[in-house]
Amino acid sequence: MGTYISKADTSVALLYLSVTAFFGGTVFYKARKKKMEKANTFVCGLLLLSLEILCFAMLRSYAGLLLFSGACLISYICLPVRSMLPVDNKAVLITGLWGIVNNAGVLGFLADGELLPMSIYRQCMDVNFFGAVEVSKTFLPLLRKSQGRLVNMSSMAGGVPMPRLAAYSASKAALSMFSGVMRQELSKWGIKVAVVHPSGFRTCIQGTPELWDKQEKHLMENLMPDVKTDYGEDYILALKNFLLHMPSFCGSDLSPLLDDVLDALLAKSPHGLYTPGKNAYLALCIFCYFPLWFYDFFIGKSLCVKILPRALRASESKSKNT
Repeated sequence: MGTYISKADTSVALLYLSVTAFFGGTVFYKARKKKMEKANTFVCGLLLLSLEILCFAMLRSYAGLLLFSGACLISYICLPVRSMLPVDNKAVLITGLWGIVNNAGVLGFLADGELLPMSIYRQCMDVNFFGAVEVSKTFLPLLRKSQGRLVNMSSMAGGVPMPRLAAYSASKAALSMFSGVMRQELSKWGIKVAVVHPSGFRTCIQGTPELWDKQEKHLMENLMPDVKTDYGEDYILALKNFLLHMPSFCGSDLSPLLDDVLDALLAKSPHGLYTPGKNAYLALCIFCYFPLWFYDFFIGKSLCVKILPRALRASESKSKNT
């Protein structure tokens, strides 16, 4: 027996769709004009979509439509937006230190963690982590007087694991955790701490071909013979191709990154975490809320190396022939 859909149900459904379209458009306009936090917009939209489905399923009448419309109106009014500090009311911007942005960073050579020499690990930790900690500790007495801002530039790779970035990711993860602890400890002094997890931007952090050759030579000279045999020189030399193609994965427009840093420095209520750039927030959500095998599949498809180590190629060839 077929399901009968009345004209009243159809008209109510069309009104639901109209309200949804109107509210979605107004929220999008508000987000663009007033720089609403994208996480707030996403969560609010998800909750309202669930409420819409529930109202339509349980209350197929104008009562459900009124309930959903009221929820939309309340959500629009209550959605937080970023408000900036009035500069003329902050004398500290002229007479004292208001903010520190720890932006220095090195990438090192991109290779499997087993292949990287310890010097690359130490270099990444020295610059990306210990440098930021030392600068922060040096100037924190001034920030305590001004109740200012501390902004640390971490990375998307500091929040989620990414292949061939063991040294870089470990140093940035340490910086992210340091920033979180500082946010908790310095709040009693009135200092706001934020950490930025950008995705790829074209900042030339990958270095030059001359630097890659030097790092590659250093890597080859420090490999154990059995490790070099198992991986194969062709596999190791192919890793440099990822550096060559790295700019194609990175955005050329730095404005999302700069806007977030400015917000962290000047907003009345800055966020503790910023994720500017393509897929930075998406990758973090997948890593946190999905099974790890799904995240590994997702990141593996994005950053795959088409050549296998020599030992694995030999094993694969042997299994095919048997």
